[in-house]
Amino acid sequence: MAQAADAARTVILTVDDDPGVSRAVARDLRRRYGASYRIVRAESGESALEALRELKLRGDLVAVLLADYRMPQMNGIEFLEQALDVYPGARRVLLTAYADTGAAIDAINVVDLDHYLLKPWDPPEEKLYPVLDDLLEAWHRSDHRPVPSTKVVGHRWSARSSEVREFLARNQVPYRWYSADEPEGRRLLAAAGADGQQLPLVITPDGTPLVQPEAPDLAARVGLATTPAADFYDLVVIGGGPAGLGAAVYGASEGLRTVLVERSATGGQAGQSSRIENYLGFPDGVSGAQLTDRARRQAAKFGAEILTAREVTGLEVNGAARTVRFSDGSAVAAHSVILATGVSYRQLGAPGADDLTGCGVFYGSALTEAASCQGHDVYIVGGANSAGQAAMYLARGAKSVTLLVRGPSPAASMSHYLIQQINEAPNISVRCGTVVEAAHGSGHLEQLTLRDTDSGKSELVDAQWMFVFIGAAPLTDWLDGTVLRDEHGFILAGPDLTPDGRPPADWELDRPPYHLETSIPGVFVAGDARAESAKRVASAVGEGAMAVMLVHRYLEQS
Repeated sequence: MAQAADAARTVILTVDDDPGVSRAVARDLRRRYGASYRIVRAESGESALEALRELKLRGDLVAVLLADYRMPQMNGIEFLEQALDVYPGARRVLLTAYADTGAAIDAINVVDLDHYLLKPWDPPEEKLYPVLDDLLEAWHRSDHRPVPSTKVVGHRWSARSSEVREFLARNQVPYRWYSADEPEGRRLLAAAGADGQQLPLVITPDGTPLVQPEAPDLAARVGLATTPAADFYDLVVIGGGPAGLGAAVYGASEGLRTVLVERSATGGQAGQSSRIENYLGFPDGVSGAQLTDRARRQAAKFGAEILTAREVTGLEVNGAARTVRFSDGSAVAAHSVILATGVSYRQLGAPGADDLTGCGVFYGSALTEAASCQGHDVYIVGGANSAGQAAMYLARGAKSVTLLVRGPSPAASMSHYLIQQINEAPNISVRCGTVVEAAHGSGHLEQLTLRDTDSGKSELVDAQWMFVFIGAAPLTDWLDGTVLRDEHGFILAGPDLTPDGRPPADWELDRPPYHLETSIPGVFVAGDARAESAKRVASAVGEGAMAVMLVHRYLEQS
């Protein structure tokens, strides 16, 4: 059943150019939701947009938008795309005939469509209401109420400004961006007593100015949890990627007092993906942000604590307790620990790249910077799925996208479906056997030197945007001397701990290590940080769940 809406009578808006269909949709909506929601109908995209703007001015809330696909002047996809600017949080539904399902699937990519309904939807009790109930429930769980947003004042080519925007976006903190060169940006700087050299400036919803804030302070000021509620838990999960979120969901849902610690933002590398199309259960694909948001809400629903912007620097064994130490000197202890620290993109070794990071050179931040790439030539370095997904996403607005692959073909590391999509995209080109030899620019990226690995010839090209997705380096340096790792830094576990598969020489227990158990009893590893892992979202989630099962086995025998 529909939940009770806010006192201001939240709106469900429907638009269809056929008056008969429009009245029928509104009638069915009022029958089910009229007591709790205000049903607004329109018969064209333009009139619906006008209604949305009026609602916005009055401060009304809009929960769901239902739009017919086939409308003259402005079709349903075009309407929903423009409606996103007015009510970005509203759930979006496309009404379509069977012959137009292809357009509906395309809309998933264009407007991040939540659902499409085939006409006719009779009986509504089976085909309409269950869909709307789920969307309304999801909308109520989100932070849909209009609140004063965080303001960020910075410079387009400021690395620190880029980091702050990335941090807020990935943690789903709404913010408004102001350039320090624009009048409103200068006004905010003056009001905060800052100048153009003290960037970025962040102004919290309560009006508190933060000049060049560090992540922990910024997280605490914008409402993210940074401090554990207790001193001792059953399980500490380190890392908030798919493996860590999977472990948190299964740990908390099975009654373990669970806390997840993330140094930046939940989702890991997968959370930065524009669209994951080979994850089980999502035939039309799902963005990394959507998957992360659902997993985070699911973990919280079961009672897991999620701490953000907390960097772990040490792991200690104190009797039966496993103590996790933070960079600020504080600590939290637990019966067991799951290491799900994931990996980071390796840094590009080309001269000039380090100095221009955040100023045209980015590592895995295609989503945040995509809007600024509109109409520009973009270069992407890498040949795996993350690079391919970024290429497809950026190609929507960029003038051209050039994928630079070191090897002879991306086929060795990129999924077949992505290679097909890239080959069909008119503004994406792939240059194999090509490496970046140098990055050039004064204050921001201006040119790249590219080298053909076969001929050895170099070429200078103009470039303002380069996104790097090259290889994976495990985030495990802080574990040096604590747990066994391989020569690349990946954590060894179970039978991989020694060449002959036997327990390590200093293993204290009578039993051998469990499959995902490290060289320290009660400390497990899951996901990309594990040696010989599959490096896929599905396998990471599965390992997170398996690690929790082994935690239970460990606790029962302790």
